[in-house]
Amino acid sequence: MVKSILFVGVGGQGIILASKILTEGLLKFGYDVKMSEVHGMAQRGGSVTTQVRFGDKVYSPLIGEGEADVVVSFEKVEAARWINYLKKDGKLIVNDYEIFSLPVLIGKENYPTNIEEELEKSGVNFKLFNAAKIAEEIGNIKTQNMVILGALVKSLGLENLDWEGVIKEVLPEKLVDINTKAFKYGLSI
Repeated sequence: MVKSILFVGVGGQGIILASKILTEGLLKFGYDVKMSEVHGMAQRGGSVTTQVRFGDKVYSPLIGEGEADVVVSFEKVEAARWINYLKKDGKLIVNDYEIFSLPVLIGKENYPTNIEEELEKSGVNFKLFNAAKIAEEIGNIKTQNMVILGALVKSLGLENLDWEGVIKEVLPEKLVDINTKAFKYGLSI
């Protein structure tokens, strides 16, 4: 059976790193894994998506509408933008975090204020938490991606694998402790 994970967010949130750690871990633990990433206008705060598919045998990294087992949204508006990719019985993980686009910053548009209400109305199975706040409490806001990754790993039932070892392999030594702490916190969400 193949599982499909769609990561969505805004450039600079660590989406590609989180999906790389997930991919490396899944490969290490014997899964066939395919990954595809789209940077868009990432360096300007634009959308970033990463698609990860894993299982016994995976032929393509691409996830179509209605095919994602899990959509992981690093920013609230992105959850609403990509929800149509979620399977009917899929899970949505949402970082309760807002990044204002340029049109919002210059007053041409308003940031949507009813995203959580819309998600509730949609009937989607979703988990909403503020990974940025948790990461700040841990000691570094840049680790919010690891908090989110921990929550994803738990939702997939893969928490018993050696993720700390994978984090050690992927990250520079000076970043391992704080990111491992953030990941473990995410496992408790």
